[in-house]
Amino acid sequence: MKNLPKPITPLLTVDAIIRIPEKKIILIKRKNPPFQGQYALPGGFVDVGETTEEACIREAFEETNIHVKIIKLTGVYSDPKRDPRGHTVTISYLCEPLTMNEKLMAKTDAMDLELVPIKNIESMELAFDHKKIILDSLGK
Repeated sequence: MKNLPKPITPLLTVDAIIRIPEKKIILIKRKNPPFQGQYALPGGFVDVGETTEEACIREAFEETNIHVKIIKLTGVYSDPKRDPRGHTVTISYLCEPLTMNEKLMAKTDAMDLELVPIKNIESMELAFDHKKIILDSLGK
């Protein structure tokens, strides 16, 4: 059998919609391009050898300093144009903090973060397709 070229496939990412009891969610302000300085969901690339759930929990902690539990899968987003760097597919999860005793702080790829009232999301400009992801997860 002839050696075939390795197929090019989309990269896999995860996004965490971290819901706080006061009807707020955690958004990070992106430290790096693309969308540098814009608000986004905590998330990132899935590492080889980890599940998407493990990646979601890891990325949420790496960017917010909050340990989360996953409540449910909220969607899969695969529009080839959703990321200007190239074709990525993201899997989004609704999450909640394991405890409210951890100090919320921007880490790794986040330059800042904010607790945003859910009612404000529709009027905000967010990176990637994160507004759609959040609104879909809330049934709006």
